[in-house]
Amino acid sequence: MEKIDIKSMEYKELEEFILSVGEKKFRAKQIYEWIHVKLIDDFDKMTNISAGFRELLKEKCELVVHTPVSILTSEIDGTQKYLFELSDGNVIESVLMKYHHGNSVCISTQVGCRMGCRFCASTLDGLERNLRPSEMLEEIYRIQSITGERISNIVLMGSGEPMDNFDNIVRFLKLISDENGLHISQRNITISTCGIVDKMKQLADMNVQVTLALSLHASDDATRKLLMPVANKYSIEEILNACDYYFEKTGRRVSYEYSLVAGVNDTPEEAEKLSRLLKGKNCHVNLIPVNPIKERDYRQSDLTAIRKFKNCLEQNRINATIRREMGRDIQGACGQLRKSYVDNNSKEKEVIS
Repeated sequence: MEKIDIKSMEYKELEEFILSVGEKKFRAKQIYEWIHVKLIDDFDKMTNISAGFRELLKEKCELVVHTPVSILTSEIDGTQKYLFELSDGNVIESVLMKYHHGNSVCISTQVGCRMGCRFCASTLDGLERNLRPSEMLEEIYRIQSITGERISNIVLMGSGEPMDNFDNIVRFLKLISDENGLHISQRNITISTCGIVDKMKQLADMNVQVTLALSLHASDDATRKLLMPVANKYSIEEILNACDYYFEKTGRRVSYEYSLVAGVNDTPEEAEKLSRLLKGKNCHVNLIPVNPIKERDYRQSDLTAIRKFKNCLEQNRINATIRREMGRDIQGACGQLRKSYVDNNSKEKEVIS
């Protein structure tokens, strides 16, 4: 019998389940608090629940708990990268970044990715599977439990394309912002997408309050197609229209992610084109020095080119910042640590066989 993923259940669903097994409705609040506030990793730690009921929960329910395989801490900025093993043996990455305004966690939404962006290590081996809501929650819960420090901001910008795992993302948002749980405000959550237009509009129609971050990376379709295969399906005009729609529906300013690749999209001419493209929009451009990966030949723009690009945008009244590089000495880019771990394990298996 397949067990119920209790950590993925919304509060009302948990109440219905509790009643269905003959228990009192108030037990739902106790159990929800153990799972989503106290972040327990074992049913037996629910000390105000009878032993008999705990046994029933163990029989009928699965409590998703991630096992940390590796925790790397940057000597440069204190950023921590976590490699978690899932119940099926797959591994995913999560990153803890500490700022003066609080702790942020960047989480993965899929095991691998099928979007194929040329500068990203997450997509090198394709998509293995989607993460369940419980598995995304657990990235945050385990890091908060390990560090003993409150997580205040969440970024869905790790391995995977969130809009390619849409239904699970929506449920995750409801659970992480639930007042009965950790109650992290949706305004403190950012969802990144390479531009899945229909899902962007669907999210907007739900009137969520999360920040939408579009991975733009180019100001014309031809250049974008060189960097991102998804550009073959959706034009820049289509995705910008979807961003405008999101802003109109939610009132939330859209952030445009722009990875600077030397000699490809980092010239003054490209900065002018980007300025014209975004003119008049209520937006923010996050300039990202591309993090080199050994499997690709893209190079990071030098600091002078990056500053010139930013200055050009600002002169054209486009709000822009340069993202501070974090965790570079611990394989900080998306998918690098997982890729290294999977490759090393594959080599070890080959040697043994």
